[in-house]
Amino acid sequence: MSMALSYQPPPPSPPTILNSKTSSSTSIAPALIRSTFPTKSNPRLLQSNSDNLLSPNSSSPEKWRAQVSFFPAFLSKRKDVATLKEELLEAIAPLDRGTEATPEDQQRVDQIARKLEAVNPTKEPLKSTLLNGKWELIYTTSKSILQTQRPKFLRSITNYQGINVDTLRAQNMETWPFFNQVTADLTPLNSRKVAVKFDFFKIAGLIPIKAPGRARGELEITYLDEELRISRGDKGNLFILKMVDPSYRVPV
Repeated sequence: MSMALSYQPPPPSPPTILNSKTSSSTSIAPALIRSTFPTKSNPRLLQSNSDNLLSPNSSSPEKWRAQVSFFPAFLSKRKDVATLKEELLEAIAPLDRGTEATPEDQQRVDQIARKLEAVNPTKEPLKSTLLNGKWELIYTTSKSILQTQRPKFLRSITNYQGINVDTLRAQNMETWPFFNQVTADLTPLNSRKVAVKFDFFKIAGLIPIKAPGRARGELEITYLDEELRISRGDKGNLFILKMVDPSYRVPV
């Protein structure tokens, strides 16, 4: 900056008289005219100026086209996510939350889930308010949650999970026939994984029983958007849940 401020331009040279006797002037004048005022005879220069007006930061039409192509790629990615979600929901629909799943069914669901996890739009789920609310479990590989050891009429019909990001609390809820519940404290291990420590069980949703110290686990949230969540437990189980009430909060 100091060099620019101290710079003194040289005095202007005397004007050149353009006439037929000054051959050097006649050769310079057309060059000045062509460089200052592009004409139809120089379409490449016109194209260059047009590109610069459209994209001042781009030095070539190729760079401008590269910037524009971002938008179709972004829209294509969103379309791919929607297609994968639809494919996943269709795959798990006939499986009764996983109780009717064969090993082949489990493998197919896992493969689709991994494709969705690869395009997870929420990179830090534990910092996102999308996690808050009441989620319905629509598929899992966990036999203890599916209660496959019980007769079908004694299995919980629907399972829900509530999560509060701000208080780091979670709540699992069964419906008919027992309405059991359990609450837990969550301790972040990174931006998408938590340690889970269960503290109280509630029999029939009413009778509190302190959870044993061994009632612990870990849960990693591998996909999250406003309507679908995929998680994986430390025992290798897969959990897929859909949002049913974003306003729900776990009781203190």
